[in-house]
Amino acid sequence: MNTPSTTLKIIDSHTAGEPTRVIIEGIPELPSTTLAQKRDTLKAKHDWIRTASLLEPRGFPAMVGAILTEPHAPDCIAGVIFFNNAGYLGMCIHGTIGLVTTLQHMGIINTGSHRIDTPVGVVTAHLHNDRSVTIDNVPSYRYQKQLTLEVPKYGTVTGDIAWGGNWFYLIESNKKTPAVNQNNIKQLTEFTTAVKNTLESANIQGDDGHPVDHVEVFSPPTDQHSDSRNFVLCPGAEYDRSPCGTGTSAKIACLHADGKLSPGQTWIQAGILNTTFTGTFKTITNQNKITPSITGSAWVNGTSTIIINPEDPFATGLTSV
Repeated sequence: MNTPSTTLKIIDSHTAGEPTRVIIEGIPELPSTTLAQKRDTLKAKHDWIRTASLLEPRGFPAMVGAILTEPHAPDCIAGVIFFNNAGYLGMCIHGTIGLVTTLQHMGIINTGSHRIDTPVGVVTAHLHNDRSVTIDNVPSYRYQKQLTLEVPKYGTVTGDIAWGGNWFYLIESNKKTPAVNQNNIKQLTEFTTAVKNTLESANIQGDDGHPVDHVEVFSPPTDQHSDSRNFVLCPGAEYDRSPCGTGTSAKIACLHADGKLSPGQTWIQAGILNTTFTGTFKTITNQNKITPSITGSAWVNGTSTIIINPEDPFATGLTSV
């Protein structure tokens, strides 16, 4: 790959502790097609943007990137393509909350409702007066209930497969799982990585043929301000610092499927850092899919320009680390 000489302008934020790096300038022109096709072009021809912006020495493995681009769907304020240290994401709610906060910071939008085009469909974002953001996510649903795996070193593990914009394997904490708290991040990462490797080895997929590449362990809350606490392993072996918006959507879909959550009822999901997202849903389709709405807050915490120098041996990131 010939490394170009260029610059990328970025705005950094975090949503409930999880970083989002939005690239606002410097992206090569992408064909004016659907966001999914733009993502595929980006992956095939310009993957250096992902590695240069997220990997060391400029970034770190837990970062999520977002490219601000022209939308394809009508009446959208923006299009966005999400990626992380391992590849490209279908949807990212914490990243969308970060994007909306970034667009407000740039003076592009004010409070109100805004349509945003993503590779998995259009979502609506509501920017509130208190700067919190609600994302009306894509239709979410449970695909398979109580799928059993034999995980090396851990034995039999049972969980649900659900879609919330990404594919999840959701495990209720038990005696075989590490307790969901910050003291056990290493153990939780090892456990969920073993589960993810087993899912991959067994070729477990969603109904769209995409691998189930997120693993979520959830437990009872640790305080009176939430309904559950989770740990989410993302592709690339990093854990989500936020409560994970697509994971919360998948969780709400499972709760609805089990008759444990009704339309309009709220679910407050805490993450491993004990920050929270508030979720609810209003729409139920005849396929028993729901449309979750997830609310959280983001904070812009930096702006900078990335310099891509072809003579720099790590111009496109430390891809071997």
